[in-house]
Amino acid sequence: MRITDISTFRAFRSNNYTFYFIGRSVSQFGTWMQRTAVVWVIYTQTHSAFMLGLTLFAEQFPSFLFSVFGGIAADRYDRYKIVNITQITSMIQAVLLAVFVITGLDAVWLILLLSVILGIINAYDVPARQSMINEVVTDPADLPSALSLSAATASLAKLLGPALSGIILQTAGAAVCFIINAASFGAVMVSIALMRVAKQPPRQVRKNVFTELAEGFVYLRREASLGLVIVMLSLTGLLVLPYDTLVPVFAKVIFRGDAATYGYISAFIGAGAVAGTIMLASWKKAASLRRALLVNTFILSAGLVGFALTGYFPLAMLFAAVTGFGSVAQFTICNIIIQYESAPEMRGRAISILLTAIFGMLPLGALVIGAVSQHIGAPLTLLFQGFAGIAITLVFSRLFRKQRLRQEALTTQTKQEQASMPQ
Repeated sequence: MRITDISTFRAFRSNNYTFYFIGRSVSQFGTWMQRTAVVWVIYTQTHSAFMLGLTLFAEQFPSFLFSVFGGIAADRYDRYKIVNITQITSMIQAVLLAVFVITGLDAVWLILLLSVILGIINAYDVPARQSMINEVVTDPADLPSALSLSAATASLAKLLGPALSGIILQTAGAAVCFIINAASFGAVMVSIALMRVAKQPPRQVRKNVFTELAEGFVYLRREASLGLVIVMLSLTGLLVLPYDTLVPVFAKVIFRGDAATYGYISAFIGAGAVAGTIMLASWKKAASLRRALLVNTFILSAGLVGFALTGYFPLAMLFAAVTGFGSVAQFTICNIIIQYESAPEMRGRAISILLTAIFGMLPLGALVIGAVSQHIGAPLTLLFQGFAGIAITLVFSRLFRKQRLRQEALTTQTKQEQASMPQ
């Protein structure tokens, strides 16, 4: 029995996807190493939770502003060329970070500026890269396997990248993390060069981009069951998911640790995320995905409450893993629901709105959480985030139930009307 005979790994039957997977895996590890190093450098210099939030805001909010244009570019131009360009520019950004740190020019405003540049690059990289998955998988039936493997890789990178970065920060410094990340982008370019893909014909522009985007919002308003999912993700992204803004504060202030402590906390969060990804990969009932979303949101919230209340480091690591388990499902489950239930002609715009929601809410939430923690402290802020997540779970559990009952009543009425019509 070959590994590709297992449903989870069927996507590896495509050589192109195998190349994509390897290149992207290497790059994701480098990305998490750089993210860990950046926030540690910022916090070491400023000792400010607000500056941590501002750093995350600087990288993620530009992605929110420009993601629509990145989606347009992915639809109009060669996606492989776009990804190559984004890898080159990301490599330059990482090298500049390393140079600034080595030469002592690592002023906070310079790091924030480079974070903004990286956010703009990602706005074009993510839509093109996500669209590539459909093209590099030979059999459309293998797409679920490809998506699950990609999510698993992201979770594993979130597990090991920060832990490795913490060790390197202690032994060699932040510049080495940035250099490793710069080199990792080369893996993506090599993987694209090894792919054998059919040349795509030029895409014709039919409508104004803002007209098409408006149609997407109208569609989600009409299909309330999908709109509710995006609204829930938006609120969770604003109030709950930016918990990682406070991780360096807990590492250095609450647990009186160093960069390695920060790496350990991030690693346990990543371990929980890997476990959550495995759970999602084995989930077979698409109809109960909303229930899974609610359960995972509650698990995430309970983990935050426990982490905020404990001062014992080993127990805190257990709650960190619980938090990671619940958090990984948020975007992944919402993405699967949109992919499964949206109309084919509206799927791209529905996904782009989902991405816009998460890109917009996460940096805003990081900014808010960082500012609030400056006034009331990191533990109390994290505790409020956990309570907010529980409240979101309860409210949307009721809303999903009402929407399901309304849909069932409408389906029953339609069947009755069809049965009463003369044959």
